[in-house]
Amino acid sequence: MFDRYPKTRPELPEEFAAIYHAQYKENRKGGSRASALSQKMEGWLHRKVAADVVGGGGGKSTLEIGAGTLNQLPYEPQSAAYDIVEPFEALYEDATLAGRVRTFYGDVRDVPREHRYDRITAVAAFEHICNLPEVVARSSLLLKENGVLRVAGPSEGTLLWTLGWKTTTGLEFRIRYGLDYGVLMRHEHVNTAREIEEVLRYFFGRIATQVFGLTRRFSLYQFHECTEPDKERSMSYLEQVMT
Repeated sequence: MFDRYPKTRPELPEEFAAIYHAQYKENRKGGSRASALSQKMEGWLHRKVAADVVGGGGGKSTLEIGAGTLNQLPYEPQSAAYDIVEPFEALYEDATLAGRVRTFYGDVRDVPREHRYDRITAVAAFEHICNLPEVVARSSLLLKENGVLRVAGPSEGTLLWTLGWKTTTGLEFRIRYGLDYGVLMRHEHVNTAREIEEVLRYFFGRIATQVFGLTRRFSLYQFHECTEPDKERSMSYLEQVMT
């Protein structure tokens, strides 16, 4: 079913590679006018993911995948058990909230198999992951009984989302560097929103979806609350990809 995974990320041309890390970090931190606007809009994603713990759920154990600059933490209550997966250490190395993280992992494979979490979260992360089915399968196995995977991200692959970035961050990037921001987007966003939901539905028996817009096809963002993980299916898939 997932024979196109793991995907291969398109290489960046030299002129893009030279500015990539600085641009990526600035974008994640809202360091420019357009990215700051995007950060405000993305507040919807953060609030949806944190909705199950706001107002008294701080005792739940959490693993956040693709934590980036730790910009989800301001929306989360204090928790003694908040772990993250983030391979790009430079994103969080100077984050003021790093002290709230119990354990830092570079890959979901590094999380001990015996660990179990009440919730696993991902905010604007799954569109970036080349081996997404493996990550989701491993996530399902790391959930406690009645645990939940909470995933939010852009409606990548839809007209409204494309128009959104082209008229904000994309326009600013072209004015600033004289380059096509679409090249960066194709390098970063290897999965569409539809593909992400397809993977989630394969490994989870129940998914509740909300959109920031009218429909999945006409929205800027999407949120999925995933429960009833099919752990047998996840183990079977992992056995196949790891052999």
